[in-house]
Amino acid sequence: MFDHLLLLSPILLFLPLVITVPSPGGAPPTPCRRCCDDLELQKGPPAPQTGDQKSGLNQMPEVRTYINMTILKGDKGNRGDRGTPGKSGEEGATGSRGPMGPKGTKGQVGPPGDTCKTQEAAFSVGRRKSLHSVDYYQALVFDTEFVNLHGHFDMFKGKFNCYVPGIYFFNVNIHTWNFKETYLHIMRNDKEQAIVYAQPSERSIMQSQSLMLPLELNDEVWVRLYKRERENAVYSDDVDVYITFNGYLIKPTLE
Repeated sequence: MFDHLLLLSPILLFLPLVITVPSPGGAPPTPCRRCCDDLELQKGPPAPQTGDQKSGLNQMPEVRTYINMTILKGDKGNRGDRGTPGKSGEEGATGSRGPMGPKGTKGQVGPPGDTCKTQEAAFSVGRRKSLHSVDYYQALVFDTEFVNLHGHFDMFKGKFNCYVPGIYFFNVNIHTWNFKETYLHIMRNDKEQAIVYAQPSERSIMQSQSLMLPLELNDEVWVRLYKRERENAVYSDDVDVYITFNGYLIKPTLE
């Protein structure tokens, strides 16, 4: 047996050399491949195995659900309620003071305050110009204001406006013109209340008249010079005050 193996050993050593030698003049021999090599090349290298796969455990394939949101989109909802406002920010720094604007025109005298709180009224005005009678009655207008509490006396019209009903005292002083008659009335609205009269004389004199009147709200008290049926006038010299008209509230009417 051993002798037979010794005889075969040289043959076995030369057998691979005979197989790999190419045949003369022919194509090079193709290497031997298995029938499943192509499939393994297409699949690529094997994925790394998890612990469960290594251990031989079977797993269920992962299922992912796809939802088409364009199909499930609903109608636009109503606008929600307004939220609570946030906290106020920090106050900024005070800006620089701007330039002073031009001086405005003087406004008109406003209406008096509540008569329940303003239980007082007084005025004293004067005139520095003489006045002669014309063909119509003239209101005596004054150009000098001594006292005009709360603006109740209208300097443009020469009339006192009653804003506080009650009992009032009034007084008028005039200077007559020599050789001319002096004829005036203290008026309440459109009715004569008292007369201021002086006959013509070669001397000019001071003449005065006083009275008390009950007044209602919005009553007017003023002095009227008679018209030219009587040639009359009051005198002044544009320097001294000869003509004055005064009035004040004695007692307000309590309602």
